[in-house]
Amino acid sequence: MRLRALLFVPGDRPERMEKALRSGADAVIVDLEDSVLPERKPWARKDVARFLATTDGNVKLMVRVNPLGSPELAADLESILPTKPDALVLPKSEGGNSVAEFVAMLGLSDIRVLPIATETPNAVFGLGTYGAIANRLCGLTWGAEDLPAAIGATTARSEDGQYTSPYEMVRNLTLFGAHAAGVPAIETVYPDIADSEGLRAYAERGRRDGFSGMMAVHPAQVPVINAAFAPSEAELVRARAVIAAFAGSEGAGAIQLDGRMIDRPHFLAAQRLLAQVE
Repeated sequence: MRLRALLFVPGDRPERMEKALRSGADAVIVDLEDSVLPERKPWARKDVARFLATTDGNVKLMVRVNPLGSPELAADLESILPTKPDALVLPKSEGGNSVAEFVAMLGLSDIRVLPIATETPNAVFGLGTYGAIANRLCGLTWGAEDLPAAIGATTARSEDGQYTSPYEMVRNLTLFGAHAAGVPAIETVYPDIADSEGLRAYAERGRRDGFSGMMAVHPAQVPVINAAFAPSEAELVRARAVIAAFAGSEGAGAIQLDGRMIDRPHFLAAQRLLAQVE
């Protein structure tokens, strides 16, 4: 499942759901949690179920349900599971045990799960436990909105827009937790819709650091994210040269290419890069 841009859409705005399908996002996440007021959730479930049941295309369809322990979750699943979305987004996940508990609620369904893995203090200590349930995951992502509120912090960012130290740590742990589990690491949202240059820099930083995609809060962000997570032509040329060099030096563990030493990690990285476009 290729996941570059994953676009959030409120579950009570069906007109936005149709537009989201044409945004270029690899996945549309229809939200039944934070973006829908409690009194509107019953209507939102009907709108989401109708949308999922009548939509067929290349865009992956996901639903963010309410968290474990919420009185809304059972109704979410009863409404959504018959429509067979591609994945469910689990907010406020606190580790592999949370996913296992959630999967048990799905019965015989083999639907994949995308946990939002950093929204409570406990969740930070569970970021290394997702490997045990990795076969049910389509990735691992994080957020920097709920956690500061949970611990009484005033903000997750400094005046220049950078994450403060605690939240930079949480981002890094999510990245390594995802790779330890062998699933894609998905970068969190960039909330400033009007700042396309800031978004571009943030998305490029995410790809540089090892994230494979990013969540979006507005359709205008999707092309920027898709471009940031696509390999450049120079990268593709380099990757093909690395693979060709090793093919011509069978049995060698390290070889020289353009005056630099390269070894097996470079070869594997080149293979991964080319697999993204193939």
